[in-house]
Formats: sequence, structure tokens, C-alpha cells
Amino acid sequence: MKTTLLGIQHLLAMYAGAVLVPLIVGGAIGLSPKQLTYLVSVDILMCGVATLLQIMTNRYFGIGLPVVLGCTFTAVGPMIAIGNSFGLSAIYGSVIASGVIIVLISGVFGKLVKFFPPVVTGSVVTIIGITLIPVAINNMGGGQGAADFGSMTNIVLSFGTLAFIVLVYRFSTGFLRAIAILIGLVGGTIAAMFMGVVDFSAVGEASMFHVAQPFFIATPTFHWQPILTMTIVAMVSLVESTGVYFALGDICEKDIKSKDLEKGYRSEGLASVLGGIFNAFPYTTFSQNVGLIQMSGVKSRKVLVITAGMLIGLGFMPKVAALATVIPNAVLGGAMVAMFGMVVSQGIKMLSTVVVKSQDNAMIVACSVGIGLGVSVVPELFAKLPEGVQLLTSNGIVAGSITAITLNIIFNMLPKRKRKEAVVLTEQEA
Repeated sequence: MKTTLLGIQHLLAMYAGAVLVPLIVGGAIGLSPKQLTYLVSVDILMCGVATLLQIMTNRYFGIGLPVVLGCTFTAVGPMIAIGNSFGLSAIYGSVIASGVIIVLISGVFGKLVKFFPPVVTGSVVTIIGITLIPVAINNMGGGQGAADFGSMTNIVLSFGTLAFIVLVYRFSTGFLRAIAILIGLVGGTIAAMFMGVVDFSAVGEASMFHVAQPFFIATPTFHWQPILTMTIVAMVSLVESTGVYFALGDICEKDIKSKDLEKGYRSEGLASVLGGIFNAFPYTTFSQNVGLIQMSGVKSRKVLVITAGMLIGLGFMPKVAALATVIPNAVLGGAMVAMFGMVVSQGIKMLSTVVVKSQDNAMIVACSVGIGLGVSVVPELFAKLPEGVQLLTSNGIVAGSITAITLNIIFNMLPKRKRKEAVVLTEQEA
């Protein structure tokens, strides 16, 4: 009984993050209520499958640590951009292809990590958070193009939800603080019910049981620009996951070796491939559950197996998924401001030490964040370039990421080689 309760606790801690991603992406690309219900249910199901892939370890797959996997928020902006430019099918093609690439490079990714130091990953995470804020603000108003956009009802609901989340986070501790977003979503939806703006028709129309089907919403199509975009996002996610692996290894007193990391990376890649096949998302480790493990002191993988089992069970129940789709856009917007704001703060936290250490790093951050934000606000800057490269140049996240990677090579890698050459020449002259 105690193990089950602990499993439910982990489920609640990650549930808001799990359902928000399909709601945000599905809403942004214009899915129908039926498609959105399926998207939420299959995402919950695949969270459970992806979690099992990491918990269960064998020769090739699984880190063997008590981790929970869910769709990374770093993929939200790129997926919306891909969906709007290339269509829904291209999202799934890029998710599958990037997952295959991650599986293939898992053995050598340790050597590629040098291209993703904190100054790069921190800049990318900051850009992602900043570029997602407008999505949240549009939802606060009721959703882009809504007839009642900016109405008093939407303003009260959105800012009321945000205020409620802040209050819960400020005056609670432990587990309640960990699920502040979920509590805010529930509270905001209840308030919206009393205001008469909640539509339960999607719940009534949803079936009690549904089996996930490959390519149910769309058959994947493959374009190199979306694939490159999602591969960059996947690599950034792997760098973040590496930190989670080592944190959990320290908590569980397990020495994490390169082979363990390789199996962990490979599992994340496989989870993304399966996610794309079943029209879900790329998956990565959820850090909020690490804090829960540290807080509770329970390190058993059995607890997370129960959590994964519950996620899989819920994934076969569309009526449960449909409940998430009744959350009004204004309520979602209030919660999204908090969640995307936390993404920005996480990026700033990652950058706080590296900027102090070096003025070169400050220039890398300045240019990459500036380009990323600027291109997001004015994407038509590159409108006269060939259409084939416009997704790369007109996507603020990709443009900022490429800028950060390139400048890091120029400032932090090439100068070192020059200094070594200078030392060699000095020794030869001597």
C-alpha cells in the first residue's frame, strides 16, 4: 500500500507537465477535440512506456535508475514551428528521425558533449523559455483569434490561476509545493466552472477505452530541416538528462559509468522513436521527480514501475484524457506563464556561473539570446532566403542554438588550440 501511494505521488508530480505539452502543441496547430483527446491519452501512455524503458536495464537499454520520463518542454516551441511550417506529419517524422539519430550516436555522445557546455545549454534553455512566453500570454487572453480575447473573464481566470499557483508555491512545502502547477490547474478549472466557461462535451464524446494505434493522427513525413531542429533539441535534452543521471546516481549511491550513460541515451532515443510512431512526442527525464525522491528518501525502482503502470493504464482511458482538454485556455495560460518562466529561470541559473567566469561567455550569451529572441519576434528578417533554409533561420530556437554552438567553438575551443600551437613554436625556438 505504501509503495502504491508513493507511486501515485510521483504520478501527480509529473502529471501537469505530461498533459500540458499535448494541450499546448495540439492547441497551437489546430487539432480537433477528438484528436486532442487522443494526443493527451497517447502521451500519458508513452510516458509510462518510456519510463519502463529507462528503469528496466539490460545490455543495450536502460539506465537502471528510479527515473520518470515525459515530453521535454524544450521541444514545444520547435514542434509548434515545424507543425505550422511543414504540417503535423513533419513533427512525427522529425521526432522519429531524431530518436534514431540519438540511438546511433549514443555511444559517442560523450565526445559530443564538449560542444554543449553550460554556456550553450543555458543559452538554449533560456531562449526556449523566452520564446514560449508569447504562447502563454495568448492563452491568457483566451487563445489567439478567440472572439472573447482579452475579456474580463479570461483576464480574471488567467491571473487568478497564476496568483493561486504562486501562493501555493510560497506557502506550502514538500510534495504540495512540487505539484503547485497541478493544484493551480484544478483550482482554475473549478473557478471557471462556476463562471460557466467549461465545456464538458469532449468528455461525453470520448470513449471509455481506446487502444493506441500507430499513425492514428498523421503518417510521418521526413524533411531535413525539421529533423535537424529536433536533433539539436534532443541533444540539449541529453545534456540535461546527464545531469539528472548523475544526481540520481549520487542519491542512490550508484557509480554511473559511460556504459550506463550510453544505455540511458539509447533508451531516450528509442522512446522518441516509439513516441513518433504512435503520434506522441520525444521523451526525456523529469527533474521534478528527482526532487521527490530526495525529499522522500525512497529510492526503490518498484515505486516508479507502479507509476509507469498507472500511466500506461490511464493512457487506455480517453475519458480521463478528455478531462484535461476541458481546461480553459485562460487557465492554461496562467499556468504556462509559471512553467515557461521556470524554464527561463533554469536557463539563467545554468548561465549564472559561466558568465561571471568569462567575458567571452557573456558575449556568447548576449549574441545567442539576442539572435534567438530577435528572430522569434521578427521571423520575416530571412523571408528572402531560399525556402529550404528558412525554417532554420526563421526559428529563433534553432538560430540561437546554432549561434551559441558556433560562438562557443570560436571563443572557448579555437583559442585553446592556438595557445597550444604557440607553446610548441616557443619550445621549438628554444
